[in-house]
Amino acid sequence: MTESLFELPDEPADAPPRPGAGAGGASDARPLAARMRPRTFDELVGHEAVLASGRPIRTLLERGEPISLILWGPPGSGKTSVAHVVAGQLTAAWEQLSAVTAGVKDVREVIQRARDRLRANGRRTVLFLDEIHRFNKAQQDALLPVVEDGTLVLIGATTENPFFEVNAPLLSRCELVRLEALTDDDVRAIVAAALTDTERGLAGRAVVEPDAMDHLVALADGDARAALNTLELGVAASEQDRDGAGTVISLDALEAATRRLRYDRAADQHYDIVSAFIKSMRGTDPDAAVYYLLRMLEAGEDPRFIARRMVIFASEDVGLADDGALPTAVAAFEALDRVGLPEAEYNLVHAAIRLATAPKSASVKRAMKAGHAAVEEAGNAPVPAHLRDSHYPGAARLGHGTGYLYPHDHPEGYVAQQYLPDELVGRRLYDPSPYGDEGSVQERLARLWQRSTDEGGSTT
Repeated sequence: MTESLFELPDEPADAPPRPGAGAGGASDARPLAARMRPRTFDELVGHEAVLASGRPIRTLLERGEPISLILWGPPGSGKTSVAHVVAGQLTAAWEQLSAVTAGVKDVREVIQRARDRLRANGRRTVLFLDEIHRFNKAQQDALLPVVEDGTLVLIGATTENPFFEVNAPLLSRCELVRLEALTDDDVRAIVAAALTDTERGLAGRAVVEPDAMDHLVALADGDARAALNTLELGVAASEQDRDGAGTVISLDALEAATRRLRYDRAADQHYDIVSAFIKSMRGTDPDAAVYYLLRMLEAGEDPRFIARRMVIFASEDVGLADDGALPTAVAAFEALDRVGLPEAEYNLVHAAIRLATAPKSASVKRAMKAGHAAVEEAGNAPVPAHLRDSHYPGAARLGHGTGYLYPHDHPEGYVAQQYLPDELVGRRLYDPSPYGDEGSVQERLARLWQRSTDEGGSTT
């Protein structure tokens, strides 16, 4: 547990800095990831959809409104960083608990300090509650009155769906912020900032060769903290170049440094093994997939993290090529919750083998990327009139629903008509692969599309 009143000179190392304040320098012994933690909203990378300038939540916080938040996102997506920025924006005292180790007594102590602080000088308190989904109902209920009356600004962080894991009354008193995994470009920007920052980073001390940068970003897999930890490891393991321009981190040096790591999930040094697990399933090697899966479990990896990765993989890398892949991965996740380890190892291994041996298709990933591009291009395009809602008085006078053809009135439940907006007519977002179960999907769509062409209709 950590408390920080911003004006005190002896702030602990993990306290959120004052907005605009420095936190580093050559004498700062904290890890690079801690030194480079964002101090303001403008220093945050990613999450523009919810935290960019002008977005409602950011606007309210910049006005000093004490909003409680539930931050939901994958590991390394920036939940702790966002919490620090919010606390700094509110110039509030900082308290931190982990739901893994804290109990009701710890919560009550934080609440009492928050009340004392509010009475003494009117200063608010931010409680950052990591892994809030691990708190039981009684522990969560203890927070309700003080969140509601403003004694505490709660910032809960979770990797799990809060609609299932956080009590509805507590969730209703907080704004839910969904943080997506950082993109490779986001991670690259964060690493680049660390390499050029003269106050907190590595400016003048290190240069990363392009292929080593690509490898570092791939290893991070959307986790900024892992990327910065790996960068720091590469600097420590590399030799000074002969020109004295700083440490040159090559691909060979980076790979050698990461190979020497002992698997340690607490220090975010597990990404080589996770990457190997995913790539083994993608490469249709069930033996390697089982090996890396069990290696992670025996090292103490959170099995839910592994299960989540398999659920993602089922759609991203298998998709419709095997209709049973996603249900199998989801079932393994549910079995893990219901059965627990060690017995649920059977279910996880079962799913890993199924995913590794399944035919592969990236059509879902490509369709999603193409869909985002289409929305970016024509996100405000009007819906064709025949597709608009016609179940209200006056709709017919507007032409809404007029001309719509009901597919079930036609052979095979299909009729050619326009569905996409005019700006996107003819655009193909989904391109089915010929592999596995998706082969039959490809054949059927090709036949229907050809029929539409012959009839002079439109499939979109």
